Amino acid sequence: MNGMRRRDALLSLAGLVAFAGVGRPQSALAATPFTFTEIYARDNVLSDAALSLTGTPITMRGFMAPPLKPDIAFFVLTKLPMTVCPFCNDGAEWPEDIVVVYLEGELRFVPYYAAIEVEGRLDTGFITDPETGFVSLVRMKDARYRTL
Repeated sequence: MNGMRRRDALLSLAGLVAFAGVGRPQSALAATPFTFTEIYARDNVLSDAALSLTGTPITMRGFMAPPLKPDIAFFVLTKLPMTVCPFCNDGAEWPEDIVVVYLEGELRFVPYYAAIEVEGRLDTGFITDPETGFVSLVRMKDARYRTL
């Protein structure tokens, strides 16, 4: 009988440990892979996929655009490598499908040609960065990245 109680107690403890994972924060949840082609339905109209994933963790692959300035608090993720900063060159323009990335840690730039994978919480809607005046419709917040 004593052995039965120990087994029951261990099974109950295992059940509590498994249940404890239910209330974990969103950042600990598996992130949904998301691509640049899924952002817009047409023009600057967000897709149903983008709207439904707003506020949830996603991962995206792309390239870090050259910085707007050295001490900036975010970077721009692009589908294709950009060799120059569009604000620094009169002839260059931002591509339409960009994602602004606000990191949870320190920003360390990687070469424009190095592919990266970014994980963060999707945020949508027009906002203007108060420090730079940069306007964005799609962002990732509390993000981190790695080179591929």
